[in-house]
Amino acid sequence: MARPRAFDTDLALDRAMDVFWELGYEEATLPDLLSGMQLTRGSLYKAFKDKKSLFLITLDRYEKHSVADAVAQLADTSIPDGWDRIMALFHSIADAVGQDDRRGCLLCSAAAGPASYDPEIARAVHRGLGQMRAAFEAALPDDGPALADLLVTQYTGLRILSRSRMPTPVINASINDLQKLRDLAT
Repeated sequence: MARPRAFDTDLALDRAMDVFWELGYEEATLPDLLSGMQLTRGSLYKAFKDKKSLFLITLDRYEKHSVADAVAQLADTSIPDGWDRIMALFHSIADAVGQDDRRGCLLCSAAAGPASYDPEIARAVHRGLGQMRAAFEAALPDDGPALADLLVTQYTGLRILSRSRMPTPVINASINDLQKLRDLAT
């Protein structure tokens, strides 16, 4: 009879996500993951198979929580104007950077890294960014189809810049440029 798991799977996945978020997929070593997740090698392999499988599970988890939160913010009709919702999302990124949260977006980091050479990771990234694209499009019913890809690009770039320790004024200037785009579109 198999022994039951002696750890909380959700907590272990949250910890793995933190390791991947902090170090990136390529730089996260097995010892980093074992230490961060507080698991033994055998428990990690038995529960999650390998590093890549674990990463795909954490990307899915990230999508279900963080991407879903951003999508909900873009769909929040308590702010009637879609552009105001979009600008609030971008300002929340700048606010996080201002509070020294430089992790960026796990999904965007994966887009800039392992998605470039791994088709499974690329599919996970495309799925999550597709949700963001649809949310941008829905927030702007008149201009959304024309601007959705541009907004995803801006969002992804801003999240990667925040991770790269770009100075805060550059992050804010990027958001100000988005405001200029808004002014042109309205």
